[in-house]
Amino acid sequence: MANAAKPAGKPVLMRIGIGLFGIGMAAVLAVFVLFAAGLENLPVWLSAVAGVITPLGLLLGLIALVREARSAKTG
Repeated sequence: MANAAKPAGKPVLMRIGIGLFGIGMAAVLAVFVLFAAGLENLPVWLSAVAGVITPLGLLLGLIALVREARSAKTG
């Protein structure tokens, strides 16, 4: 019965991290494709998303992973 209250699957923080990382990687890919197509004046928001959201998603995913490992270790 104690396991019934625990949600199955990945923690919410991990899901958010994966989502942000995916959005950031799509932005990085868009920057590379647009630059390869010859566009030099890319929107600032696209560069900001590529440069900020990707590492933020990675950081949130790592934090969720460490928290999950510590909670499993303590019981």
